[in-house]
Amino acid sequence: MYFGRLLTAMITPFTTDGAIDWPRVKDTMEHLIQTGTETLVVAGTTGESPTLSHEEKVELFRFCADEAKGRVKVIAGTGSNNTAASIELTKEAESTGVDGVMVVAPYYNKPSQEGMIQHFKAVAGATNLPVMVYNVPHRTGVNMATETMLRLAHEVENITSIKEASGDLVQAAQLISRKPEDVAVYSGVDELFIPYLSVGADGIVSVASHLLGSEMKEMMNAFFAGDVKKAAEMQQTYNPLMQAMFMTSSPAPLKYAMALKGICEEHVRLPVIPLNDQQKDIVSTLLEELKV
Repeated sequence: MYFGRLLTAMITPFTTDGAIDWPRVKDTMEHLIQTGTETLVVAGTTGESPTLSHEEKVELFRFCADEAKGRVKVIAGTGSNNTAASIELTKEAESTGVDGVMVVAPYYNKPSQEGMIQHFKAVAGATNLPVMVYNVPHRTGVNMATETMLRLAHEVENITSIKEASGDLVQAAQLISRKPEDVAVYSGVDELFIPYLSVGADGIVSVASHLLGSEMKEMMNAFFAGDVKKAAEMQQTYNPLMQAMFMTSSPAPLKYAMALKGICEEHVRLPVIPLNDQQKDIVSTLLEELKV
């Protein structure tokens, strides 16, 4: 697998005045690399892509590709609900030195399944980079059908991976059983990490790996070594923290947790807002109880 097994959907640290905090971006990258991340997904939902400008995204892609120095791969989040804009950003991303692009299913305008196929084909056709298709219906308002993902996987040569975040294990299993052998399928749901592996997923694009990178590597290693009981027990142990990262709009809980670890500040951009005191107590208590 070109991108490895543990991929992280990376946050975008901000300063108090809302600008990208470049030293903290570097700190976050170093932390993730040291705790087992093999590929960084930059300017995805966790990176607050809806509030990043086109120019900020390109600058972020270039910065992360330069800082990675070949130690990890970098995937640029270039998808949107505007096909032409997605194509433009994808072309610019290719010039920054990233290793691939992630293209989310178009959100808000609820395209048909054929509309999604044409969207992905148009974006993938505009680049030589590997493309990751991202199905996340609870955010986009539309689920990519299994047949849609299979058509893209079989018909588009540079679609090399799928981030499947529907949470539907039946759909995931059907996709995995019929996909081309050289197309990787990644879980996009932390609390279903081991269940996704159990139906044949290749790895995960994770949010919780900001906090649990080493633990998630251990879970995965246990699973592939045949110690499914240990992997399942670890999944159950860390699920409360994984779920807490989405108690309110992401990535506010994660940024607060990362601030407690001293890696970045908790600043987010509107319409996402910081945690209230009660929410902060939940996150800090879980970190303490789990010794994270």
